[in-house]
Amino acid sequence: MKKTPLVSIIMGSTSDLPIMEKAAQQLDALQIPFEMHALSAHRTPNEVETFARQAAPRGLRVVIAAAGMAAALPGVIAAQTTLPVIGVPIKGMLDGLDALLSIVQMPPGIPVATVGVNAAQNAALLAAQIIAQTDPQVAERLIQFKDSLKDKIVKANEQLASVKYDNKTN
Repeated sequence: MKKTPLVSIIMGSTSDLPIMEKAAQQLDALQIPFEMHALSAHRTPNEVETFARQAAPRGLRVVIAAAGMAAALPGVIAAQTTLPVIGVPIKGMLDGLDALLSIVQMPPGIPVATVGVNAAQNAALLAAQIIAQTDPQVAERLIQFKDSLKDKIVKANEQLASVKYDNKTN
């Protein structure tokens, strides 16, 4: 039985896939159905418009949109849907600062949540947190994930305790 995607991962081209696969891996680990598409705000504007207008009626809950350089894709999608859009600035020119600023500085009325440069995993986690507001199973999986983060730090501290230096006091 085919699942209905709740999240759509959109990238300007497949050259963004090495970054965006981190979002796909995180959504997969949280058991959240998703889809992936390559759409370009500049090269396929009609397809972007069709996608954005049909996203909510198709049952999507969140859109994650990656963009580099001019970084128009997240904003163009956000302008045409009421769904939450999470922008992932892709490192390229100016170490991604150009993309980050383009996505963050949206005009009033067209919000785009934005994560750090190349931070596709955080985009997936934010999408999961949005979905978890109405899905207790996703909420529980997020709690388990966050607990696992704590466990990693506890183990790291245990390992650091065994590291010896002449002047180390712990």
